[in-house]
Amino acid sequence: MKSKHGSFVLSEAALAELDLLPVWRWRGGDAATEAAAQQQESAAAGVASPAPSGEAIHSRAAAVPESADFRSEVVQMGWPQLKACVKDCARCVLHQKRKQSVFGVGDEKANWLFVGEAPGADEDAQGEPFVGQAGKLLDNMLKTIDLKRGEDVYIANVVKCRPPGNRNPEPDEARACEPYLTRQIQLIQPKLIVALGKVAAVNLLARDVPVASLRNKVHEYQGIPLIVMYHPAYLLRSLPDKAKAWEDLLFARRTMTALQAKN
Repeated sequence: MKSKHGSFVLSEAALAELDLLPVWRWRGGDAATEAAAQQQESAAAGVASPAPSGEAIHSRAAAVPESADFRSEVVQMGWPQLKACVKDCARCVLHQKRKQSVFGVGDEKANWLFVGEAPGADEDAQGEPFVGQAGKLLDNMLKTIDLKRGEDVYIANVVKCRPPGNRNPEPDEARACEPYLTRQIQLIQPKLIVALGKVAAVNLLARDVPVASLRNKVHEYQGIPLIVMYHPAYLLRSLPDKAKAWEDLLFARRTMTALQAKN
């Protein structure tokens, strides 16, 4: 629902969807309260789940041989060719233990693109991103801002194969998959990219900073506006930060509304 100011306000039912009762209540947009919240967020800047540093990404880049020919081939691919290439990919060690690659799912002309880090066990089994408990939470989060998986929404990951033990992808693994994600973004041409968690943010922005310091700001990936939110899997482990999910969703909706108003 919306307030008289046009902002989204959570009903009790919507709070229940996010499993935020009784922890979170709408603060009414009080400036002092919002400022205090931002200070608390900055103080908690180190709580995001660990991810490879930007320096590590660059220092280990040579671990995956990069072929200019390969990248030039990928950039010419349409959806069928790209999906086939990812399905048979063996560019890093992750392919050795996967059940299947997890390409991505949704509206291929979506305005909204959500990017996570890597498939988990459920995703590896089903071949679709965000289908476990984190996926259920993401679906509920989308619902609260009138979005639905597959309808003007596309969901993908930084890497397309499950890392063993659901660990974060290594820098060389992320780099091996980077041409695929780049091509997905080029084909979709979303109005807004939402990076879910630190791994996605680090790889898309090439900046190793905590998620807390990236939230509530509009960044950019190759000319496309990008915002950063906590990963749903992290929110399931951290109830205090889960209460910030609604604030992030409000910011995402406001950002998209402003982008659409420009066109």
